[in-house]
Amino acid sequence: MKITLVLATVAQLASAHYFFDTNIINGVSQPLNKYVRASTRAIKYNPIKFSSNPAADIRDNSYIDGPDARCNQGAFSSAGRTEVLTVTAGSEVRFKLGVGATMQHPGPGFVYMSRAPGDNVKAYDGSGDWFKIFQEGVCNSGGDFKTNAWCTWDRNWIAARIPANTPNGEYLVRVEHIGIHRSHVNQPEHFISCMQVKVTGGGNGVPGPLVKFPGVYKSTDPYANFSIYNGHKPFQFPGPAVWSGSGTSNPVATTTRAATTTRAASAPTTTPASGGSGARSPLWGQCGGNGWTGPKTCAQGRCVVSNAWYSQCIP
Repeated sequence: MKITLVLATVAQLASAHYFFDTNIINGVSQPLNKYVRASTRAIKYNPIKFSSNPAADIRDNSYIDGPDARCNQGAFSSAGRTEVLTVTAGSEVRFKLGVGATMQHPGPGFVYMSRAPGDNVKAYDGSGDWFKIFQEGVCNSGGDFKTNAWCTWDRNWIAARIPANTPNGEYLVRVEHIGIHRSHVNQPEHFISCMQVKVTGGGNGVPGPLVKFPGVYKSTDPYANFSIYNGHKPFQFPGPAVWSGSGTSNPVATTTRAATTTRAASAPTTTPASGGSGARSPLWGQCGGNGWTGPKTCAQGRCVVSNAWYSQCIP
Protein backbone atom coordinates (compact mmCIF):
# COMPACT_ATOMS: atom_id res chain seq x y z
CA MET A 1 0.00 0.00 0.00
CA LYS A 2 2.81 2.43 0.92
CA ILE A 3 4.64 1.62 -2.32
CA THR A 4 1.48 2.30 -4.32
CA LEU A 5 1.02 5.67 -2.63
CA VAL A 6 4.64 6.60 -3.25
CA LEU A 7 4.38 5.72 -6.95
CA ALA A 8 1.15 7.67 -7.26
CA THR A 9 2.78 10.70 -5.63
CA VAL A 10 5.82 10.48 -7.92
CA ALA A 11 3.59 10.22 -11.00
CA GLN A 12 1.60 13.25 -9.88
CA LEU A 13 4.77 15.31 -9.36
CA ALA A 14 6.29 14.10 -12.63
CA SER A 15 3.21 15.10 -14.61
CA ALA A 16 4.16 18.70 -13.87
CA HIS A 17 7.78 17.87 -14.75
CA TYR A 18 8.52 14.64 -16.57
CA PHE A 19 11.06 12.61 -18.50
CA PHE A 20 11.12 10.07 -21.33
CA ASP A 21 12.89 6.89 -20.24
CA THR A 22 11.50 4.17 -22.49
CA ASN A 23 9.84 3.42 -25.81
CA ILE A 24 6.90 1.39 -27.06
CA ILE A 25 7.16 -1.30 -29.74
CA ASN A 26 3.94 -2.80 -31.14
CA GLY A 27 2.04 -1.55 -28.12
CA VAL A 28 4.50 -3.03 -25.60
CA SER A 29 6.56 -0.80 -23.29
CA GLN A 30 10.23 -1.76 -23.36
CA PRO A 31 12.47 -2.02 -20.28
CA LEU A 32 13.50 1.34 -18.88
CA ASN A 33 16.46 2.86 -20.71
CA LYS A 34 16.96 -0.23 -22.86
CA TYR A 35 17.08 1.88 -26.03
CA VAL A 36 16.71 5.37 -24.51
CA ARG A 37 19.81 6.92 -22.99
CA ALA A 38 19.60 7.62 -19.25
CA SER A 39 20.53 11.05 -17.92
CA THR A 40 22.63 11.50 -14.79
CA ARG A 41 20.33 14.07 -13.22
CA ALA A 42 19.53 13.42 -9.58
CA ILE A 43 15.97 14.61 -10.21
CA LYS A 44 15.29 13.27 -13.67
CA TYR A 45 12.10 15.21 -14.32
CA ASN A 46 13.74 18.63 -14.02
CA PRO A 47 13.28 20.81 -17.11
CA ILE A 48 16.02 22.51 -19.12
CA LYS A 49 15.91 26.30 -19.58
CA PHE A 50 17.98 29.10 -21.08
CA SER A 51 21.03 30.17 -19.09
CA SER A 52 20.59 33.79 -20.15
CA ASN A 53 17.60 34.51 -17.89
CA PRO A 54 18.83 35.30 -14.35
CA ALA A 55 15.26 35.04 -13.04
CA ALA A 56 14.78 31.49 -14.32
CA ASP A 57 14.69 28.59 -11.91
CA ILE A 58 17.68 26.76 -13.40
CA ARG A 59 17.86 23.14 -12.24
CA ASP A 60 21.27 21.47 -11.69
CA ASN A 61 23.04 23.62 -14.30
CA SER A 62 21.32 22.18 -17.37
CA TYR A 63 20.83 24.71 -20.16
CA ILE A 64 19.08 24.51 -23.52
CA ASP A 65 21.85 26.74 -24.88
CA GLY A 66 24.45 24.21 -23.70
CA PRO A 67 25.40 20.62 -24.62
CA ASP A 68 22.59 19.16 -22.48
CA ALA A 69 20.27 20.32 -25.28
CA ARG A 70 21.31 17.26 -27.29
CA CYS A 71 20.12 14.34 -25.17
CA ASN A 72 19.92 15.71 -21.59
CA GLN A 73 22.51 15.96 -18.86
CA GLY A 74 25.09 13.18 -18.77
CA ALA A 75 23.19 11.04 -21.28
CA PHE A 76 26.30 10.27 -23.33
CA SER A 77 27.76 8.44 -20.33
CA SER A 78 25.05 5.78 -20.73
CA ALA A 79 25.52 5.35 -24.49
CA GLY A 80 27.76 2.29 -24.23
CA ARG A 81 25.29 0.28 -22.16
CA THR A 82 22.21 1.42 -24.11
CA GLU A 83 21.08 -1.02 -26.80
CA VAL A 84 20.52 -0.05 -30.43
CA LEU A 85 17.01 -0.60 -31.78
CA THR A 86 16.78 -1.77 -35.40
CA VAL A 87 13.96 0.07 -37.18
CA THR A 88 12.76 -0.13 -40.76
CA ALA A 89 12.57 3.17 -42.61
CA GLY A 90 8.92 4.16 -42.82
CA SER A 91 8.07 2.63 -39.44
CA GLU A 92 7.21 4.38 -36.18
CA VAL A 93 9.31 5.18 -33.13
CA ARG A 94 7.39 6.01 -29.96
CA PHE A 95 8.83 7.48 -26.76
CA LYS A 96 7.06 7.08 -23.43
CA LEU A 97 7.22 9.06 -20.19
CA GLY A 98 8.43 7.46 -16.97
CA VAL A 99 6.67 6.73 -13.65
CA GLY A 100 3.16 6.88 -15.10
CA ALA A 101 3.37 10.61 -15.83
CA THR A 102 1.53 12.51 -18.54
CA MET A 103 2.39 15.85 -20.11
CA GLN A 104 0.56 18.46 -18.03
CA HIS A 105 2.18 21.50 -19.62
CA PRO A 106 0.91 23.14 -22.82
CA GLY A 107 3.33 23.19 -25.71
CA PRO A 108 4.67 21.53 -28.84
CA GLY A 109 6.32 18.14 -29.34
CA PHE A 110 9.22 17.35 -31.68
CA VAL A 111 11.34 14.48 -32.97
CA TYR A 112 14.79 15.01 -34.50
CA MET A 113 17.41 12.64 -35.92
CA SER A 114 21.21 12.79 -36.20
CA ARG A 115 23.37 10.23 -37.99
CA ALA A 116 26.29 8.88 -35.99
CA PRO A 117 29.76 9.27 -37.55
CA GLY A 118 30.99 5.89 -38.75
CA ASP A 119 27.50 4.52 -37.96
CA ASN A 120 28.57 3.90 -34.37
CA VAL A 121 25.84 5.52 -32.31
CA LYS A 122 27.20 4.19 -29.01
CA ALA A 123 30.27 6.38 -29.53
CA TYR A 124 28.34 9.46 -30.65
CA ASP A 125 27.75 12.47 -28.39
CA GLY A 126 25.23 14.21 -30.63
CA SER A 127 27.51 17.12 -31.55
CA GLY A 128 26.90 16.65 -35.28
CA ASP A 129 24.06 17.73 -37.54
CA TRP A 130 20.38 17.20 -36.70
CA PHE A 131 17.23 17.30 -38.82
CA LYS A 132 13.60 17.41 -37.75
CA ILE A 133 11.17 14.65 -38.78
CA PHE A 134 8.08 15.58 -36.76
CA GLN A 135 6.40 18.41 -34.90
CA GLU A 136 2.96 18.89 -33.38
CA GLY A 137 1.27 21.91 -31.88
CA VAL A 138 -2.47 22.39 -31.40
CA CYS A 139 -4.90 19.59 -32.25
CA ASN A 140 -8.09 20.86 -30.62
CA SER A 141 -8.98 24.33 -31.87
CA GLY A 142 -11.98 24.40 -29.56
CA GLY A 143 -9.95 23.47 -26.50
CA ASP A 144 -8.40 25.57 -23.77
CA PHE A 145 -5.22 27.15 -25.18
CA LYS A 146 -3.67 26.80 -21.73
CA THR A 147 -4.27 23.04 -21.58
CA ASN A 148 -6.08 20.59 -23.82
CA ALA A 149 -5.88 22.52 -27.08
CA TRP A 150 -2.35 21.15 -27.46
CA CYS A 151 -1.83 17.74 -29.08
CA THR A 152 0.45 16.49 -26.32
CA TRP A 153 -1.76 17.49 -23.39
CA ASP A 154 -2.24 14.67 -20.85
CA ARG A 155 -0.49 12.15 -23.14
CA ASN A 156 2.37 9.94 -22.01
CA TRP A 157 4.03 9.53 -25.42
CA ILE A 158 5.36 11.27 -28.52
CA ALA A 159 5.68 9.28 -31.74
CA ALA A 160 7.06 9.85 -35.23
CA ARG A 161 7.55 7.87 -38.41
CA ILE A 162 11.10 7.44 -39.70
CA PRO A 163 10.95 8.89 -43.24
CA ALA A 164 10.96 6.07 -45.79
CA ASN A 165 13.81 7.67 -47.73
CA THR A 166 16.13 7.96 -44.72
CA PRO A 167 19.60 6.56 -45.54
CA ASN A 168 20.52 3.34 -43.74
CA GLY A 169 22.77 3.72 -40.73
CA GLU A 170 22.87 4.36 -36.99
CA TYR A 171 21.20 7.46 -35.57
CA LEU A 172 20.26 9.27 -32.43
CA VAL A 173 16.53 9.99 -32.36
CA ARG A 174 15.79 12.95 -30.10
CA VAL A 175 12.36 13.54 -28.56
CA GLU A 176 11.43 16.89 -27.07
CA HIS A 177 8.44 18.43 -25.39
CA ILE A 178 8.53 22.15 -24.66
CA GLY A 179 6.31 23.50 -21.91
CA ILE A 180 5.51 27.09 -22.87
CA HIS A 181 3.40 28.00 -19.83
CA ARG A 182 6.19 30.37 -18.70
CA SER A 183 7.45 31.49 -22.08
CA HIS A 184 5.80 34.85 -21.41
CA VAL A 185 8.60 35.44 -18.88
CA ASN A 186 11.25 33.90 -21.18
CA GLN A 187 11.27 30.55 -19.37
CA PRO A 188 10.21 27.76 -21.75
CA GLU A 189 10.83 24.32 -20.24
CA HIS A 190 12.45 21.63 -22.40
CA PHE A 191 12.11 17.90 -21.70
CA ILE A 192 14.51 15.84 -23.81
CA SER A 193 15.72 12.26 -24.34
CA CYS A 194 17.49 10.31 -27.09
CA MET A 195 17.01 6.80 -28.46
CA GLN A 196 19.71 4.82 -30.26
CA VAL A 197 18.51 3.27 -33.52
CA LYS A 198 19.79 1.51 -36.63
CA VAL A 199 17.77 2.33 -39.75
CA THR A 200 17.40 -0.41 -42.35
CA GLY A 201 15.45 -0.63 -45.60
CA GLY A 202 15.95 3.08 -46.22
CA GLY A 203 16.66 5.14 -49.30
CA ASN A 204 18.90 7.83 -50.70
CA GLY A 205 17.23 10.88 -49.20
CA VAL A 206 19.17 14.00 -48.27
CA PRO A 207 17.96 15.07 -44.81
CA GLY A 208 17.73 18.75 -44.01
CA PRO A 209 17.68 21.57 -43.08
CA LEU A 210 20.54 20.66 -40.75
CA VAL A 211 21.04 22.30 -37.35
CA LYS A 212 23.12 21.79 -34.23
CA PHE A 213 22.37 21.51 -30.53
CA PRO A 214 23.12 23.83 -28.88
CA GLY A 215 22.64 26.69 -31.29
CA VAL A 216 19.33 26.19 -33.04
CA TYR A 217 17.25 27.64 -30.17
CA LYS A 218 17.73 31.23 -28.98
CA SER A 219 16.22 32.96 -25.97
CA THR A 220 15.04 35.67 -28.37
CA ASP A 221 13.03 33.20 -30.49
CA PRO A 222 9.25 33.80 -30.63
CA TYR A 223 8.46 30.51 -28.83
CA ALA A 224 10.59 31.61 -25.86
CA ASN A 225 8.62 34.86 -25.54
CA PHE A 226 5.10 33.58 -26.18
CA SER A 227 1.97 33.84 -24.04
CA ILE A 228 -0.64 31.09 -23.88
CA TYR A 229 -2.94 33.40 -21.96
CA ASN A 230 -5.87 35.44 -23.31
CA GLY A 231 -6.96 32.95 -25.94
CA HIS A 232 -5.73 31.21 -29.09
CA LYS A 233 -3.09 32.90 -31.21
CA PRO A 234 -0.56 31.88 -33.89
CA PHE A 235 2.41 29.90 -32.60
CA GLN A 236 5.70 29.70 -34.47
CA PHE A 237 7.53 26.40 -34.08
CA PRO A 238 11.17 26.74 -33.04
CA GLY A 239 13.95 25.05 -34.96
CA PRO A 240 14.11 24.06 -38.62
CA ALA A 241 11.28 22.96 -40.85
CA VAL A 242 10.45 19.25 -40.95
CA TRP A 243 12.43 17.32 -43.58
CA SER A 244 10.15 16.37 -46.45
CA GLY A 245 11.73 12.91 -46.70
CA SER A 246 12.66 13.58 -50.31
CA GLY A 247 15.86 13.14 -52.29
CA THR A 248 16.76 16.74 -51.46
CA SER A 249 16.95 18.67 -48.23
CA ASN A 250 13.93 20.78 -49.18
CA PRO A 251 11.74 21.01 -46.06
CA VAL A 252 8.03 20.62 -45.55
CA ALA A 253 6.55 24.11 -45.34
CA THR A 254 6.07 25.14 -41.72
CA THR A 255 2.97 27.12 -40.86
CA THR A 256 2.86 29.51 -37.93
CA ARG A 257 -0.81 28.89 -37.18
CA ALA A 258 -1.45 27.68 -33.67
CA ALA A 259 -3.26 24.56 -34.82
CA THR A 260 -0.84 22.42 -36.80
CA THR A 261 1.04 19.18 -36.93
CA THR A 262 3.84 18.52 -39.39
CA ARG A 263 5.55 15.24 -40.08
CA ALA A 264 7.95 13.93 -42.67
CA ALA A 265 6.39 12.70 -45.89
CA SER A 266 5.89 8.98 -46.45
CA ALA A 267 2.95 7.10 -47.96
CA PRO A 268 -0.10 9.22 -48.88
CA THR A 269 -2.16 9.83 -45.75
CA THR A 270 -4.70 12.46 -46.74
CA THR A 271 -8.41 12.34 -47.42
CA PRO A 272 -9.84 15.04 -49.73
CA ALA A 273 -12.46 17.36 -48.28
CA SER A 274 -14.82 16.73 -51.19
CA GLY A 275 -16.79 13.57 -51.83
CA GLY A 276 -18.84 11.35 -49.58
CA SER A 277 -21.91 12.28 -47.58
CA GLY A 278 -23.04 12.85 -44.03
CA ALA A 279 -21.31 14.81 -41.27
CA ARG A 280 -17.86 16.27 -41.87
CA SER A 281 -15.26 17.54 -39.45
CA PRO A 282 -14.59 21.30 -39.37
CA LEU A 283 -11.23 22.85 -40.17
CA TRP A 284 -8.72 21.79 -37.47
CA GLY A 285 -11.16 19.14 -36.23
CA GLN A 286 -10.39 15.42 -35.77
CA CYS A 287 -11.08 13.25 -38.82
CA GLY A 288 -9.59 9.86 -37.94
CA GLY A 289 -7.45 7.68 -35.71
CA ASN A 290 -7.72 4.38 -33.87
CA GLY A 291 -11.06 4.27 -32.07
CA TRP A 292 -12.39 7.43 -33.73
CA THR A 293 -16.10 7.10 -34.52
CA GLY A 294 -16.78 10.64 -35.73
CA PRO A 295 -16.63 12.12 -39.24
CA LYS A 296 -13.75 10.92 -41.41
CA THR A 297 -13.99 13.59 -44.11
CA CYS A 298 -13.37 17.32 -43.84
CA ALA A 299 -15.73 20.20 -44.54
CA GLN A 300 -12.64 22.22 -45.42
CA GLY A 301 -9.06 21.24 -46.18
CA ARG A 302 -7.81 17.67 -46.08
CA CYS A 303 -7.51 14.94 -43.45
CA VAL A 304 -3.85 14.48 -42.49
CA VAL A 305 -2.57 11.66 -40.27
CA SER A 306 -0.63 12.88 -37.23
CA ASN A 307 -0.19 9.44 -35.68
CA ALA A 308 -2.11 6.17 -35.30
CA TRP A 309 -4.51 7.81 -32.86
CA TYR A 310 -5.14 11.20 -34.40
CA SER A 311 -5.85 12.68 -37.85
CA GLN A 312 -6.76 16.33 -38.35
CA CYS A 313 -8.41 18.55 -40.98
CA ILE A 314 -5.87 21.12 -42.12
CA PRO A 315 -5.91 23.66 -45.00
